[in-house]
Amino acid sequence: MAVHSLKTVQLIPVSVSQAWTFFSDPANLADLTPAYLSFHIISHHQGNTMYPGQIIEYTIKPLLGIRVYWMTEITHVSHEKFFVDEQRYGPYSFWHHQHRFKPVDGGVEMTDIVHYKIPLGFLGGIAHGLLVRRRLEQIFSYRFEKIESYFGKWPAGQSKNIQFF
Repeated sequence: MAVHSLKTVQLIPVSVSQAWTFFSDPANLADLTPAYLSFHIISHHQGNTMYPGQIIEYTIKPLLGIRVYWMTEITHVSHEKFFVDEQRYGPYSFWHHQHRFKPVDGGVEMTDIVHYKIPLGFLGGIAHGLLVRRRLEQIFSYRFEKIESYFGKWPAGQSKNIQFF
C-alpha cells in the first residue's frame, strides 16, 4: 500500500537556539500532544536532549481508548538544524519524521515532514481515508496552537499550513 506524507511549516518568533532547546527535549513531547491521546513517555533512560541512537518509548491511545506501545529512535541529529525520529515499534508499519529548523528574520521557520504507512493493506487504506489522515491533521493543528501559546504568534500572522501527499 501507499506511503503517505505530510508537511507543516510554522514561523516561531524565537531564536533557533530557543526553539532547538525546547523541541529537542523529549519531556516536552507530551505538552505538544492532545490530551485525548493520553501520551505518556515510559522510557527510563531517554535523556533530556536528542542524540543519534536515542530510544524513546511511549504509550498513546490513538483509537477507541486502546493503549498502544510506541518506540522511536532518534536516527539523525544536526544541532540546531534538524533531527529525525523513526518508529521502531508501534501503530504504523512505517514512520519517519523530520524536524527542521531554519533561522529567518524575526525568528525560526520550523518544518515537519512525516512519511508514514498504515498497516493492514486495503483495510489500512480505508482507515487512512476515514480516520488517520484527519487525526494527524488534528494533532498537528493542536501542536501549532500550543507552540503559539508558548512562544507567541508570528507578528504578521500565519495560517495553519498542513499539506498531505
